[in-house]
Amino acid sequence: MTAHERESGSPDPAARRGPRGDAGIIRLSQRDIDGLLLTGEHYGAPFDLLAAALRTRPDRIPAITARWRRYGYAAIGRLGPGPVWCWLTRDGMSATGLGFPAVKPSLGRLAHIRAVLAARLWLEASPGWAAGQAWWHSERRLRARGPAAGRNGHVADAEIHWPSITGSRFAGQIWAVEVELTAKPIARTTRIMADLLTSGQYAQVIYLTAPAARSMVTRAAAALGQAGQLPVAIRDLPEAAFAEPLAPRPPLVPRPRLTPGQPG
Repeated sequence: MTAHERESGSPDPAARRGPRGDAGIIRLSQRDIDGLLLTGEHYGAPFDLLAAALRTRPDRIPAITARWRRYGYAAIGRLGPGPVWCWLTRDGMSATGLGFPAVKPSLGRLAHIRAVLAARLWLEASPGWAAGQAWWHSERRLRARGPAAGRNGHVADAEIHWPSITGSRFAGQIWAVEVELTAKPIARTTRIMADLLTSGQYAQVIYLTAPAARSMVTRAAAALGQAGQLPVAIRDLPEAAFAEPLAPRPPLVPRPRLTPGQPG
């Protein structure tokens, strides 16, 4: 640009070209799409589990979710102890095609939402998952089928579908997944377990439990039949299911016996 052009106020060549033809176009990577779909299917996602799902460093998640927010697809907030959470807006639900209500995860369900997502990531990392090309059918998808989804009033926390692939151990099977964080009345757990087992839909029911719920689930399975004769698998939830690490149980120390003449 000459001195005359600068003094006369003539625009520079870049300005004369005008705006780019792709200005305003939303650009999403496959990782963005995967993350938005996962977040919408699970009501929301904490940043640490979102990083694990997208196989990226945790310090990259603020920038990734900031892009989603810039497009109007997501909102973020610190909803309780632990990491920041992300959830989809109405525009995000529309863009993903999920069609679920766009709501902030409720405080009372945060622990359960986190545990279910952690269970999914743990199961998907198992050796047979990729080989069997299994896929996760979320609770939100199950509920979208209709009231109670034809399951005697109870909807599983998720389903695992195994395609009919030649050579697959579980070809054509559907498994129910239940996540239990707290001990519920034994009668209720037994009824739910029986409903899932007798529905005719599931080849197996997997219970992933916190320590507080393990005994209750084991007792419910025992009440329905002898151990090993039911298609029920009971496993511990992965450590990532908990916002705070589980405190180790203190060792039991026997109380010393008092001897005659010893002060109590």
